[in-house]
Amino acid sequence: GGDWAESGAGEGARRCLLPSPARSPAQTGVFQEMFKHECQYLNGTERVRYVKRYIYNREQLAHFDSDVGLFVADTPLGEPAAKDWNGQPDILEQTRAEVDTVCRHNYQVYDPYIVKKRVRPELEIYPVQSGSLPQIDRLVCSVTGFYPAEVEVKWFRNGQEETERVVSTDVIQNGDWTHQVLVLLETSPQRGDTYTCRVEHVSLQHPVSQHWGKALPCPAPCAGGPR
Repeated sequence: GGDWAESGAGEGARRCLLPSPARSPAQTGVFQEMFKHECQYLNGTERVRYVKRYIYNREQLAHFDSDVGLFVADTPLGEPAAKDWNGQPDILEQTRAEVDTVCRHNYQVYDPYIVKKRVRPELEIYPVQSGSLPQIDRLVCSVTGFYPAEVEVKWFRNGQEETERVVSTDVIQNGDWTHQVLVLLETSPQRGDTYTCRVEHVSLQHPVSQHWGKALPCPAPCAGGPR
């Protein structure tokens, strides 16, 4: 006996309680059998690839690839299943059609909410000092609330781009379809210095900038006034 789980972009996800990764089926008496569906898109629906993976106890035994048109065994244990499915015309026909009935269909349904979704980023600059040092030695540009995830953040000091002392976190998911990233500039601001964090994102018609330091005219639409 065993539990059943199915997941994927094609038909949604159905999940059950599964054993902890640290414990094997032999220890728990619980087994996992899963079909994982993947829809891979290139240039919208111009080029669509559908992959259906058969996984047992976290090991992929066989898969269907729409580019091949057949089930293919990935291990000796998967050979009987792949042979059986390939020998049933109704299963093979249905699976081959899922590149259209599942992938292309779902793309049209979700396109307005996922592919074309745009959320503008918000910017904030704040200074940081290391440990017991009395002076500021870093500036952080916090870019939050944007979608999709691709974003470009640049630092400028007195109008010149800084590239050598810039460190960025990975883009982090917020859990609400938006993202955030922190981009840190290692610097010791001097009197009269002006710093600019500039962000380019698909949701913006033009780059947006946030300034820190002495007021200067914005080179691009500003997210806020000088700090």
